This record gives sequence, C-alpha cells and structure tokens, in this order.
Amino acid sequence: MAKIIDGKAIAAKIRAEISAEAAKLKEQGIVPGLAVVLVGEDPASKVYVSMKEKACADVGIFSDEYKLAAETSEEELLTLIDKLNNDPKIHGILVQLPLPKQINTERVLEAIAPEKDADGFHPYNVGRLVIGKPLFQPCTPYGVMVMLKETGVDLTGKEVVVVGRSNIVGKPVAFMCLQQNATVTLCHSKTRDLAAKVGQADVVIAAVGVPEMIKGAWIKEGAVVIDVGVNRVGEKKLVGDVEYAVASERASAITPVPGGVGPMTITMLLQNTLESAKRGM
Repeated sequence: MAKIIDGKAIAAKIRAEISAEAAKLKEQGIVPGLAVVLVGEDPASKVYVSMKEKACADVGIFSDEYKLAAETSEEELLTLIDKLNNDPKIHGILVQLPLPKQINTERVLEAIAPEKDADGFHPYNVGRLVIGKPLFQPCTPYGVMVMLKETGVDLTGKEVVVVGRSNIVGKPVAFMCLQQNATVTLCHSKTRDLAAKVGQADVVIAAVGVPEMIKGAWIKEGAVVIDVGVNRVGEKKLVGDVEYAVASERASAITPVPGGVGPMTITMLLQNTLESAKRGM
C-alpha cells in the first residue's frame, strides 16, 4: 500500500514556521497584512474566505476583509484595489473568484499591484514563474511542490505527467516541475491515449476536475500521485480526480481527498503574504 501524504500534517508544520517568522517580524514593528475581497454571496467563496480569516489569525497575520454586494460595479472594485495597492499595512491582496458577471475578472487581476498579488495570478507574476524567477507562486501549485519536497521526492530526471492545463494549477505546476529538472508532459482533454501517458509517469499530478477520471490501473508501480481534484459525488462524498482505492495499491505515495492538497492552498497564501512583508522591509 502507498504511503499517505498527509496534507494536514505538512500544512501544520509550515504554519508553525510562518507563525514563528511573523512573531519575529512583529518584534521589528512589521505585521504581515492580507486583504481579502469577496464580491457577492457565493456559498463556497464565503466558506473559503472565513477559512482564510481564521488561518491568518492563527499565525499572526493581519487580515482585512472587504465583503461587497453582488451588484458592485467593476469601477467600484477597481477603486478599492487601487486603495489597497497604496496601503502600507497590506502586503498581499486576494480577490476571491468567481466574480459576478458584470465584472471583468482579467481587468481586476491585472489591477492588483504585482508586488501584492498573493494569489500569483497577475500576468507579470505568471511571466516571472515561466522564466524561473518567481515573485509570487500560485498557492495550490506552490503547495504541491512543498508536499513533494516534504515527502522526499527529488524530481531531477523524473517523468512528471500533469493532467489538466488550467492557469490556476496545471500550467504553473508544470513550469515549477521543469525548474526542478523534471521531464514534464502536460496532458488535457484532447490528449490521445491518456492511459499510456499516465502509465509512463514517475509522478502524476492530477488537476482536471473530473471525478476519478484517472484510473488506478493506469498508475505505474511505485509512482507518486498528487491528486489536486476535489469533486462532490452525491450528497456528502468527496473524491479526487484519481481512482484512489486502486491507485493506492500501485503507487509508492499518494495524497488523499480530502486531507491532501486542500490544506496546503491556504497555507501557501499565508507564506506568500509573509514573504511579501519580508521583501518590503
């Protein structure tokens, strides 16, 4: 059976380190500050925002929340972002997605000052990631890389297969793996013979958003499986993008769903905010 990669335990370790660093900064009169902007009443977004607020409080990061009505105009939101860009107490800005239809998401993300872009979605930060000199790294892929490191996985020369090509996970994690000297194959919905591609992988990173799309039988014996997917099946059951039961019998290490990559995303948001505060010293 595969070793279970415990995202909760790794996240707790990183958060303890962040808390210690934040305490040191406080002694120098600097409190890392994160602004979280929520527009509308999306239930999942509200849950995420409350989790981020609690996480900030737990590690000593100042959290400033802006909860705006669903009918807020794009100009009103851009005005708020401009104010936050110029607020010295704020080191990181996060605009919770999705945004209401009347607001152009790209315009909003591009309005965030790159040096405060805690989500790492600004084109400037994406460009820096591609050339291997990141300022902010997107939180979920950043979490994946930390999990691999903490599990003792050296990517040098390894065959990494990423399934999913989103701007939020698939593309950035592929570039991050390249920086660690892996040979990376980026697969997607139009990939031919996905089973064969996955079967060659030393490390599989699944981020496609389809319940158990990657069959356990495809996994090479001894491969490492990182499952980013969280899919609700029925009323309460959560499953990943990988057929866990079979994959866990073939893999050497695997992330569970839930309790795998999930806890790392908010943790890396805290890490990004801390790093930004340290850069501003």
